[in-house]
Amino acid sequence: MDTNELKFLLKLLGCANYRSSLSASGFKSFKGKDRICQSLGDRELLDYSREIASVKILPPGNALLKLEQAQLPITDQELKVLEKISKAAGKVSPSKIKMSSLKAPEKEEILKTLSERGLIDAESKIKKTKAEVWLTERGLEYLREDYSPKGAATINLDLLNNYLRFLRKSLHSKPEEVCTSAHKSEESAAVTIVNLTDEEILETIRRLDRELGTDNYLPIFHLRQKLQPPLSREEVDKALYRLQASDQIELSTLQEANAYTPEQIDAGIIQNIGGPVFFISVN
Repeated sequence: MDTNELKFLLKLLGCANYRSSLSASGFKSFKGKDRICQSLGDRELLDYSREIASVKILPPGNALLKLEQAQLPITDQELKVLEKISKAAGKVSPSKIKMSSLKAPEKEEILKTLSERGLIDAESKIKKTKAEVWLTERGLEYLREDYSPKGAATINLDLLNNYLRFLRKSLHSKPEEVCTSAHKSEESAAVTIVNLTDEEILETIRRLDRELGTDNYLPIFHLRQKLQPPLSREEVDKALYRLQASDQIELSTLQEANAYTPEQIDAGIIQNIGGPVFFISVN
């Protein structure tokens, strides 16, 4: 890890919930921020807001287009987008997929759905506007337990203070309890395993909804507390989108924020427009 990457991580340690807008004043002094994020993201030490940079159709997508329309397992709009991608020679950027009936965020969601279903290959990059960056559980674990500095480097004392505060907090923190009732059943005390299937995640959503009495309107932060770690934030997000694509759950946005803390709101899934995706309902 080079010095700039280390300073970037230490700067994030000083941000609320170890998360920040990439355009925040504290990160203006970093040159090549996209490169730093890409490098640290490849090592899963941090993650950032992404957008699809290019797509290309895959063999299953071509095969689907040969089916009769009555047999197609996708919507009309998804089909139109897939057809346009199939006509491109190789990779194509979302901006080149012209559909007047779709706004950019709607097109982005369709591309994500097609990618998750294995119909297209989608290459992502850091968002051009309103990008956020945050430390992953792996990044926090690395800084807490594995990082071993070597050699000489000039580090601002404010950054060193961020690191020391983080280590002290880690020493005194205790695991949070997800269940708020005084008596937990044996079922609610089940240990989360690393390789969770989508069905197991769906069952976890049902169980949390019963235990917390959220009337099939479970806030996402409860699920994150249960699954992160061992899963990363991105893995949980992708699992929720897969469950939504298979019509097993519905995701809805937060309209009234007064009832929740900033940390709980930050646990939602950030969107390009509108409030964060915040509630999970099982179909």
